[in-house]
Amino acid sequence: MSSPVHEHDGADSRHAHTGAWIAAVLRQRIAGGLLTPGSKLSEQKLSVELGVSRNTLREAFGTLAAESVIVRIPNRGVFVASPGVEDIREIYRVRRVLEPSAVLWASPSDQELDAMDAILARAVAARDAGSVPEMADANQSLHQAVIALTGSQTLQVLMDRVLARMRLVFHAMASAPDFHTHYVSRNINLVAHLRAGSSEDAARLLRHDLDAAEAELLAHLEARTPRSAGPPSRSAVHTNTK
Repeated sequence: MSSPVHEHDGADSRHAHTGAWIAAVLRQRIAGGLLTPGSKLSEQKLSVELGVSRNTLREAFGTLAAESVIVRIPNRGVFVASPGVEDIREIYRVRRVLEPSAVLWASPSDQELDAMDAILARAVAARDAGSVPEMADANQSLHQAVIALTGSQTLQVLMDRVLARMRLVFHAMASAPDFHTHYVSRNINLVAHLRAGSSEDAARLLRHDLDAAEAELLAHLEARTPRSAGPPSRSAVHTNTK
């Protein structure tokens, strides 16, 4: 038997091997692209790998199902969610409230802005190399940094959950690399406004970019044919059981 993986993914080590810790580990794997939409999560394999009981694992599954990150399908098992149209709309409802407000009211320090510039440098390098996963990683990191400007741990935890769902959405855009490419330059403009102290302009720009991204994602998802295989989204599961 392999030894348990001691993977904390930012969780406090005092809470290791609790349901909340396992949920954080799996959420981080999804946000990092290690678990993709439609992937089946084996209770037996994960309980051995993470060194936890199945009851603890099921507690974590319950948390992630409530966040729409995974779905439980009767007689089939537990799967990483495949986001649908309504999932995308809900994600962007949350993001439109959180992110423009964060840049509007924050007063970023030089250190915070330098950290954002470092993220942008990663994004530019990924764009020049044609690496879609690395562009997506940098984009996620920048938006995490935006919420970190608030200094609120509660909002950062909420954003981590939102970005885990966003990573699943990004998989739908794997065949459209230009989606990530043009947001590199938009993110550069956003940080330039923040560095200039133009918080209102930054908030307006971010709101516009979020609206544009949502519209592009919805158009792409609705145009996909045939429809994506694999387990349906959480909302679809609920609809089908009515």
